[in-house]
Amino acid sequence: MRKISYWRYSAVNRKNLFAALACALLAFSMLGCNAFQTTNHLRSITLMPSGGGLFNLKGIGGTLQLVATGTYSSGQTKDLTNVVTYTVTPDPNGMALPTPPLTVTMSPTGLMTAVEPAVCTWHDTQTDATKPPTWVITGSYIVTASIQGITSQQAFVTVASAAGDAPDGSCGP
Repeated sequence: MRKISYWRYSAVNRKNLFAALACALLAFSMLGCNAFQTTNHLRSITLMPSGGGLFNLKGIGGTLQLVATGTYSSGQTKDLTNVVTYTVTPDPNGMALPTPPLTVTMSPTGLMTAVEPAVCTWHDTQTDATKPPTWVITGSYIVTASIQGITSQQAFVTVASAAGDAPDGSCGP
């Protein structure tokens, strides 16, 4: 009976096993580096006022800089302010505002400006003239930003370019 050397076959199997483990380790480490991700798609756009705060235009000539931020499938974010297309429409649920928007202008860089004719989209509900105004929104413009078939959330922009109905004539906060 011929004797088979266990160690001879065992050494070959160890080499194959080591090579397979090395390949698997390399593949898993590449997954962590997004090496197999072939595309990075735009997932969403967020529209915010620069510096935070309200979406409110104050006074004739008052400006509001909007910032459009894109979020991609990789989790990265990118400033898309100067490359998106902005759309401005009156909110149908508020006071009647001119269509197309005549009281505001929108630049391709996301800068909104209040222009004539002036309008106040705020109402003071405070009935006691000795107390500070209590403001509610009576109308707004809806602004969205779009690119590559993706559209941002709706931003409701109020305008305080005309005198309001507060006892001191102010319009909005």
